[in-house]
Amino acid sequence: MKLFSDSLNLFSTCHPYLLLQLDPSRERAFDPMPMAGSKGWTSLCSLLLFFLFVAVMANDRNGGTEQLQSSNNSSMAARNEHAVDDPDAVASMVDMSIRNSTERRKLGYFSCGTGNPIDDCWRCDHNWQKNRKRLADCGIGFGRNAIGGRDGRFYVVTDPGDDDPVNPKPGTLRHAVIQDAPLWIVFKRDMVITLKQELIMNSFKTIDGRGVNVHIANGACITVQFVTNVIIHGLHIHDCKPTGNAMVRSSPSHFGWRTMADGDAISIFGSSHIWVDHNSLSSCADGLVDAVMGSTAITISNNHFAHHNEVMLLGHSDSYERDKQMQVTIAYNHFGEGLIQRMPRCRHGYFHVVNNDYTHWEMYAIGGSASPTINSQGNRYLAPVNPFAKEVTKRVDTPSGQWKGWNWRSEGDLLLNGAYFTPSGAGASASYARASSLGAKSSSMVGSITSNAGALSCRRGSQC
Repeated sequence: MKLFSDSLNLFSTCHPYLLLQLDPSRERAFDPMPMAGSKGWTSLCSLLLFFLFVAVMANDRNGGTEQLQSSNNSSMAARNEHAVDDPDAVASMVDMSIRNSTERRKLGYFSCGTGNPIDDCWRCDHNWQKNRKRLADCGIGFGRNAIGGRDGRFYVVTDPGDDDPVNPKPGTLRHAVIQDAPLWIVFKRDMVITLKQELIMNSFKTIDGRGVNVHIANGACITVQFVTNVIIHGLHIHDCKPTGNAMVRSSPSHFGWRTMADGDAISIFGSSHIWVDHNSLSSCADGLVDAVMGSTAITISNNHFAHHNEVMLLGHSDSYERDKQMQVTIAYNHFGEGLIQRMPRCRHGYFHVVNNDYTHWEMYAIGGSASPTINSQGNRYLAPVNPFAKEVTKRVDTPSGQWKGWNWRSEGDLLLNGAYFTPSGAGASASYARASSLGAKSSSMVGSITSNAGALSCRRGSQC
């Protein structure tokens, strides 16, 4: 029993909740880990103690006989009183029990799938729809601090209409995104939203399409202009068209005249802390995601891009030097069928292109001008059949004597079907530190990491 008592003291340190259960008079030593309740920790610690108790009892029964055999065996047992007959078996039992513990899985310690750190942060939870805001704590890269509407209430979109861009009807997506207060915006049912004019978002908003099938299509699309902390997740955005020369409301207290928009799926203009995750984007008039005019702290992750020419523009113009502050992470995306160029096309700033799957391009994958720093790590580049389009990179309208000083590097990339990446600049320049936002995984994992890129088919009561 002394051995059991000593073991109890040892394992009670695994979490203060166990001490509280055993002795409620103790003061709590520290707060529980985020998202973890006392019940889960108590169950885990109790489980560990149970298996240790079984092992110890087995040791005591066998040890009594062994100690009668010789004094040498007795002294050895005294020196190693915690020994068991088959420690590997006990360790295996404990490990299996932990892995099968639903309470433990809720804490996110064991992945349910892919090795994708964003998805493995929240998708294991069968009750994800009751814990939607957990997504805001799962960001990675330069946009990882984008909290969207995490600290606000939920807003349920019930009406797919967009009859009046100046005086939007309550229950519409436009009415939701212009509000001043933080909001986590969800949808009551499947819907197709055809916007008459740009959807101009206010700060601290999350658009969360999980659990339903939401298309923004065949009209104007999303504009993120001079705001901060926006998350756009789980939407199908396609067939966006140029709109404008009209009055549009951007907040409850302001509306104004909008000139012609280009027809981007998502346009980010002078904004920061933006996260675009798990969307399916295709077939728009201009870009699929464009970030310009001093925008920074952006993550573009887990999206599926298809059937488009100029996919992604990051940087306004070669002469607009405010974009030198831009930092963008492009991670875990699938660049798929029917794409031609700009995945992305960069200017001035710092760009971390990490663990993406490039299966299609017709001209090039990554391009740039105005001396951007591009850090390509752990991507899979599959070149097209065209023998003149094997190069991943393109320096746009710049002589080689100039671009040879730009810091572009490929590290751990998988180059297939004759694909090649032309590096330049210093091999270990300090500028790469500003173009590094997370640890890259092996390119051999890209297939599984990006297998669920795009809008997810989530249903309530099951893993997303």
